[in-house]
Amino acid sequence: MTDSYDLVVIGAGSGGVRAARMAATYGAKVAIVEEYRVGGTCVIRGCVPKKLYVYASRFSELFDVASSFGWQVDASFDWPTLVANKEKEITRLEHAYTSNLEKPGVEVIKDRAVVTGPNTVHLHGQGRDLTAKYILIATGGTPFIPKIPGADLAITSNEAFDLPALPHSILIEGGGYIAVEFATIFAGLGVHTTIIYRGDCLLRGFDEDLRRGLEAGLTERGIKLIYQTTIKSLHKDGDDIAATFSDGVTAPYGAVMFATGRAPNSHGLGLEELGVKLTPTQAIAVDAYSQSSVPSIYAVGDVTGRSALTPVAIREGWYFAETVFNNKPMAVDHSLIPTAVFSEPELGVIGLNELEAATHGDIDVYLARFRPMINTLSTRTERMVLKLITEKDGGKVLGCHILGPGAGEMIQLVAIPMGMGASKADFDRAMALHPSAAEELVTFKAPSYTYRNGEKVGG
Repeated sequence: MTDSYDLVVIGAGSGGVRAARMAATYGAKVAIVEEYRVGGTCVIRGCVPKKLYVYASRFSELFDVASSFGWQVDASFDWPTLVANKEKEITRLEHAYTSNLEKPGVEVIKDRAVVTGPNTVHLHGQGRDLTAKYILIATGGTPFIPKIPGADLAITSNEAFDLPALPHSILIEGGGYIAVEFATIFAGLGVHTTIIYRGDCLLRGFDEDLRRGLEAGLTERGIKLIYQTTIKSLHKDGDDIAATFSDGVTAPYGAVMFATGRAPNSHGLGLEELGVKLTPTQAIAVDAYSQSSVPSIYAVGDVTGRSALTPVAIREGWYFAETVFNNKPMAVDHSLIPTAVFSEPELGVIGLNELEAATHGDIDVYLARFRPMINTLSTRTERMVLKLITEKDGGKVLGCHILGPGAGEMIQLVAIPMGMGASKADFDRAMALHPSAAEELVTFKAPSYTYRNGEKVGG
């Protein structure tokens, strides 16, 4: 049996769903193939459940400061309740995603797909072939697992949301988004948490002041940091897992988690056999319009290795549909993307960091550090950090970096004027909203320090 379509999408995550839905609204006959659950990593085992768990972990910190506002709190936490309520929410979202596909006429097929030709997709479970004028690969990414003895004893972000019980302690290897966010979650829920990382500070590539501020915040929350070290092997130690480190030390933990990055999910799709070009990281190489080296095959989202963020995948899927099915070529601009790390403290970032900006010419740096207002009645000493980087003399804003409560929400709004090419003078024209942390971004009077001819001046 062979069915013919204008478009077959492989992968029903955020990028694939948007592309399929938009293409169908333009009159295309579309099928989308998904072997697991509709919604992809973000909805099912990524951004959405992670943010829900971050919310859960923050209550313990709110309880800590509640007494300074006159509240006496006696609270307890139940892990199975959180897991069950999370499952209800992602099931609701899965149904909503499926409904949004079916309304414009997209056929949702639950199966594993392999590309067998430039215009042919084979369904493993059903044993039939689909033909399509275009094929879109939107299979996302998958957790990278180090090849070490005992690696199968560890969990990844895929399994962390549905553990049968919270461990008494956890060792998390990694230094990126996933590592610090899950460290925040587990520590906030009462688990003794350790991060082990091969580098000398977390969040490589972020602005240095935010990296060090995060480091201090995690330490204040009782999270242990082990730098310039890796896990060499794991083995069972009674009910625990013993980790042997690269420095020869062995220690037991209730659980071990790998947060060592994600790899493009391109393996086993039949792409190389068709001559689809892959990058050295096994991402699908595509042009500005998401077209691969085989003209009928396109790819969007994490599998392309461009920017592994859900809103980027959605935009790429949308623009693919505009380009191919609406005769309106559109290319995604990946140069100015806001991002947030939902750790405690939280980070929100857009644009160049200080060291990057200093290589682009003369710049001014505006920096503020202060205690968040919610902590001023307590003994907590943690500081927020807000940094604005501009071209010299009130010129174009090149970067904005925020550490502290609400950083993610703030950076989304900052992205709007920065996307319009706003200058420091444009920010200055905005009236401050008081009392708020964000008002610091429009009340900076003079640079904290500058860079002239590549050299730091002042500060």
